Amino acid sequence: MADPHPGASSTVELTVANDLGLHARASAKIVNLANEFDAETEIWLSYRGVEVSARSILGLMMFAAPKGARLTARATGPRAAEALARLEDLFRRRFDEEG
Repeated sequence: MADPHPGASSTVELTVANDLGLHARASAKIVNLANEFDAETEIWLSYRGVEVSARSILGLMMFAAPKGARLTARATGPRAAEALARLEDLFRRRFDEEG
């Protein structure tokens, strides 16, 4: 499927820094963030060659990404840069968890 916003796409590399990795609570926070944007702005995460929508908690949990895992985030749409900046901040804050 062609990108509906070909000029509005961004990519960033993210590192899972919290001790528990990308578990259910962390995945839910990503989904909640993604759902704050309308359908024109999409966020995708990829790990080990698999890409899933940031709106899919099952897809994110399927990664079973441990602490130290490197993920690629891609966003498209009119608010792509904002979406990735907020996602980077969430990862930087370790999903607001200790450790």
